[in-house]
Amino acid sequence: MTYQDVYAAWQNDPEAFWMQAASGIDWIRPPSKALFDDRAPLYEWFSDGIVNACWNAVDRHVEAGRGDQLAIIHDSPITHSYRGITFKDLQTRVASLAGALRAKGIEKGDRVIIYMPMVPEALEAMLACSRLGAIHSVVFGGFAANELAVRIDDCQPKAIIAASCGLEPGRVVHYKPLLDKAIELASHKPDFCVIFQREQEVAKLIEGRDVAWHTFQYGVEPAECVPVEGNHPHYILYTSGTTGQPKGVVRHTAGHIVALNWTMKNIYGIDPGDVFWAASDVGWVVGHSYICYGPLLAGATTIVFEGKPVGTPDPGTFGRVIQNHKVKTFFTAPTAIRAVKREDPDCEYIRDYSLKSLKAVFLAGERADPETVKWVEQHLNVPVIDHWWQTETGWAIAANPFGIETLPVKHGSPSVPMPGYDVQVLDEGGNPVPPGTLGAVTVKLPLPPGTLPTLWNAEDRFRKSYLTTFPGYYETGDAGMLDEDGYLYIMARTDDVINVAGHRLSTGAMEEVLSDHPAVAECAVIGVADSLKGQTPLGFLVLKKGMEDQAEAVRKDVVKMVRDRIGPVAAFKEAVVVDRLPKTRSGKILRATMVKIADGEDFRMPATIEDPAVLDEIRTALQGAGYAGG
Repeated sequence: MTYQDVYAAWQNDPEAFWMQAASGIDWIRPPSKALFDDRAPLYEWFSDGIVNACWNAVDRHVEAGRGDQLAIIHDSPITHSYRGITFKDLQTRVASLAGALRAKGIEKGDRVIIYMPMVPEALEAMLACSRLGAIHSVVFGGFAANELAVRIDDCQPKAIIAASCGLEPGRVVHYKPLLDKAIELASHKPDFCVIFQREQEVAKLIEGRDVAWHTFQYGVEPAECVPVEGNHPHYILYTSGTTGQPKGVVRHTAGHIVALNWTMKNIYGIDPGDVFWAASDVGWVVGHSYICYGPLLAGATTIVFEGKPVGTPDPGTFGRVIQNHKVKTFFTAPTAIRAVKREDPDCEYIRDYSLKSLKAVFLAGERADPETVKWVEQHLNVPVIDHWWQTETGWAIAANPFGIETLPVKHGSPSVPMPGYDVQVLDEGGNPVPPGTLGAVTVKLPLPPGTLPTLWNAEDRFRKSYLTTFPGYYETGDAGMLDEDGYLYIMARTDDVINVAGHRLSTGAMEEVLSDHPAVAECAVIGVADSLKGQTPLGFLVLKKGMEDQAEAVRKDVVKMVRDRIGPVAAFKEAVVVDRLPKTRSGKILRATMVKIADGEDFRMPATIEDPAVLDEIRTALQGAGYAGG
C-alpha cells in the first residue's frame, strides 16, 4: 500500500478506516461505531467501547508471551547508570503502585498530579493511574511552585506523586520544597502525596500527608485493570495559554490508544520488539505519546533518557545511546540537533559509535530548518523526517509516513497530512487560498481519534480558542501553505507573521535564510514596532564556537542574504549577536517575549522558560541596537 492508498481509504470511508485501526487494541467491549457526532462541533470517538489503556500497554504483552522483553530502558548519563525493566516486571510494579493508590482511596475519575523527572517511576505512575481509570496530569518536574499551584487548583487532584529531586548536569533540582510551596499556595489541598526518594537527595516528609514510594506499597494487594468507557478522560496535560491561565488539554482513553497504536507502525515503522527512543520529557506531549504510551502499546522497548544532547558528557551522547540500546527510530527536537551541531560541527563525536541499528530520525517541536535536516542527513545517512503536530493533537498532523513508504523529502516541509487530517489553508475570510499562498493552517472537522475533544472544565474556552475563527474547522494557530504536490509548509505561528508596510511576511522564512550562513548555529527573527512601517524584522544570531570575532561581518552578510533571497520588501536591516536564545524547557524559542522586551512592554515571565537570566542578556543586546529603551 502507498501513502496515497491509505489516505484515500480514510477519505472514502473514515468510519471503516478507524474501526479497522481499533481492531489493533484489546477491548473489554468493542465500540458500536467509531465517530459520535451528536454534539458537533464537539466530537468523540469509540465512546461506547469499554477498554483499559494500561492493559493495552502492559498486560497484553505479558499474556502474549513477551513478558521477558524489555519494556523500558532507563539511561542516565547524569548518574552514570542504566537499567532495564521487562514487561513482566513492569506489570508487577504498576499493579503494586495501583494497588497502593487504590488502598488510599484513588478510584476511577479521580485526578492525580505527577511531578517527576526522567525516571521509569514516572511512567509507572502514569500507567498505575491508567490501570485504575484515574486521570493523570503530569507537570514538568521542577516547574515553578506558583505554576504547579495553578494546575492543582484547576484539576483538583486527590493525590500528587512526586520525586524528591531532579538532576541537571552539575546540579540537583529540589522538587520537594517546590511541591510544598505549591500546596501551600493552592486553595485545593490533595489528600496525600507519594514521594519517590532518590539517593541524590532524600526529602523531608510531612507527617500525615506524605508517604514514601516503597513504604506506601508494602503489603498491598496488586490492582487489576479497571474497565473504562471509550470517552473516559485518560489524562489532562496543561499547555500554556496566552491569558496566563493554562489550558488543560484532555485526551479520551479509546481514541488516544487507537491513534497512537496506529502511528507506531505506520508513521515510525516500529514493530513489537523494536527499540524506540523519543528524547523528550514526560512533562511534554511527546513524553506522553512517545515515551510512555505509543511504544508500549506497540509492544516496543522505550528509552527513558535523563541527560542532555551536549554536556552529559559530550555531544556524542545521542550516538552512545543509539549504539548501546540498538535504537531503530530516534525522535528529538531540532533545537537538540542544533546544540550538537554547535558543539561538534563535523559530527566527530557521534561517529565514534556504530549506528547500524538506526533506520530513521524524526524531528518535531518547532520548525526544522533545512540546514539542520541536511546536516543530520549528511552525517548519519538515514532518512531525517520532520513532522508537525501539537500538544492538542497528540500525534502527527503532517508527516512522511516512514512505516507505509518514504516519500520524497522537501526540505522545510513536514511532508503531507496524515489520515484523519483534512488540512486546509484559509485566508482571513475563511476561504481556501491557492497552492503556494501563505494563510492560516486549519483542519476540517472532525479531528481524528486521539486529538483533544475539549479542555478540562472549560468547554467555552475550547470553542473560542479553536473552533470559532473558522466555523467547521479546527484552528491550529499556525501560518503556512500547501504546495502543488500537497506538501505542507509551516512558516510561523499566526502571531509570528509580521506586517511590514502592508506586506504579510513570515519570520520563519527569514530564519531559514539566516540559518544558512555557515557561522550561524541558531537564530530567531521577531517583528518589532516601527512607527513608519508598522513592524520591521529584527534578527538574533547565535554563532558557532570560534566564530565570535566574525560577528560584525556575519551581521552584514545575513542582511544581504535576506535582501537577495526574500527581497527588499522584507526590510530586514538589523541583526544582533547573542550568546543564547530564550527558550522553554522543551526547546521552543520565546519569540513573543522577545518582542515585548524590544517594544518596551510589560511581560509575564513565561512559566516554561529554561533560564530567566537569558532575558536580561537579550534586553542588553537590544538596548545596544537602540531598542528596549536603549
